[in-house]
Amino acid sequence: MKPPVDSTRAKYMTLIAAFLGWMFDGFEMGLFPLIGQPALKDLLGPNAPAGDTAAWFGAIIAVFLVGAASGGVLFGWLGDKIGRVRAMSLSIFTYAIFTGLCGFATEAWHIAALRFIASLGMGGEWSLGVALVNEVWPGKSRALIAGLIGAAANVGFLLVALLSMGLVGFIGGVEVMLRGIGLSEAATQSLLANSAWRFLMISGAFPALLIFFIRLFVGESEKWVEENAKGSTSHWSKSDLLGVLVACLAALVIIGVWSPALSKLHWTWATLITIIGLAVALWGYLFPVKQYLARAVAAGGLKAGTQSEVVRSMLFGAVLAGVALLGTWGSIQWAPRWAAELMPDTATVKHFAKEKTQLATSLGAIVATIIAAVAAGRFGRRVTYAVLCAGSIASALYFYLGNAAFGTGFLIAAFIAGGVTASFYGFFPLYFPELFPTAVRATGQGFAFNFGRIVAAIGGLQTATLIKAFDGSFAKTGSTLAAIYLVGMIAIWWGPETKDRELPE
Repeated sequence: MKPPVDSTRAKYMTLIAAFLGWMFDGFEMGLFPLIGQPALKDLLGPNAPAGDTAAWFGAIIAVFLVGAASGGVLFGWLGDKIGRVRAMSLSIFTYAIFTGLCGFATEAWHIAALRFIASLGMGGEWSLGVALVNEVWPGKSRALIAGLIGAAANVGFLLVALLSMGLVGFIGGVEVMLRGIGLSEAATQSLLANSAWRFLMISGAFPALLIFFIRLFVGESEKWVEENAKGSTSHWSKSDLLGVLVACLAALVIIGVWSPALSKLHWTWATLITIIGLAVALWGYLFPVKQYLARAVAAGGLKAGTQSEVVRSMLFGAVLAGVALLGTWGSIQWAPRWAAELMPDTATVKHFAKEKTQLATSLGAIVATIIAAVAAGRFGRRVTYAVLCAGSIASALYFYLGNAAFGTGFLIAAFIAGGVTASFYGFFPLYFPELFPTAVRATGQGFAFNFGRIVAAIGGLQTATLIKAFDGSFAKTGSTLAAIYLVGMIAIWWGPETKDRELPE
């Protein structure tokens, strides 16, 4: 193991590695929405009904969110047990390699399975990187660093949009390159057919090279090393991961009963299964932390009562994250598709309308995540979160109800709404580490942020139902779902104000 970070250069190497990890994380999250449709048309066959393609697309997105939630807890647990750096290397390896393997899929379910495993690493990267950077960069600099963390993934989304706009020229250049290295005509055509989805998926393995940089230049968190030296990390046990497995299966069952690609259950049965499944998932994801805390208290390493305090912080954080994630995935993430609906029925025009909209929302998100983190550092955590919720409602209503056609005004509204609703992802890397002690920081914030993805997965599957109920109106659906931010405006005042406090030990 490399020694802990103890120099300015080493701190910047840590930040660069984490930033690149989050950027590639965002790129690979945005990659499937870009190439998912042509990939599924290829795998399902040219005669597959459009409804089947859409159903599989929604199911794969939902399975991805469940995997990210499970990965946040799984790799968070691993980061608290073996160290932030080694666990982060494993998380990047997982999401890179299994994204690359998607390029060899021959069935739609292969994509779902491989994306699920890849998403384990993507969820883990967030919790591990946030824990490492916050522990390496203490003090007042943490607010700006948190903003950069939030901006990184949105840079990845921005790169996806730019790639999509230049895809035709990109494919032509790649074809020349592949033939130049001696690849056969048949292999070249197979890789580049249907918007080159196989080549792009295989290229998703490229971030695995980042592991070499991490292992060479990134040292372990000194705070974690101190906890490890005291024996605090020895209270984690591999058997605790059975709870994560049970929770993951419960979440997948919930997705299955709501997905039109997998189930035809009546909504009453689906609702009952959802309630039971959420209870099981909640128990399972909390199980590792409860077991650790019980052992630590029994060994005298922690005070009695710590368990309830940590669990309460995890649940509180999950509510805050659930509000933001459901607002994002259920409302603003539909903006590019809505842009295409507002345009004339011309494929090229629709394509660029979608990509320009994603460019606008991504640019807004990059700016707003940094502003939100800096604002929270100056004005306080609770008031900032409340203002972000109010701003999200206002910007979503302005975007969806104030635009009836695609144009400059539409893109300005998309920039504002995309920025304000994504600003939470600069706020969370600042606030969540302050809710947990070092020994459970990666696991605790991994649960808090990623359990919200379970809520977003379930809620996102209902977006299509609402669109149907509103006679196909994206505007009414997006506006309705923005009401979820009212929950956040109330919930935040139940949490602690941590402004000007050091990270808890």
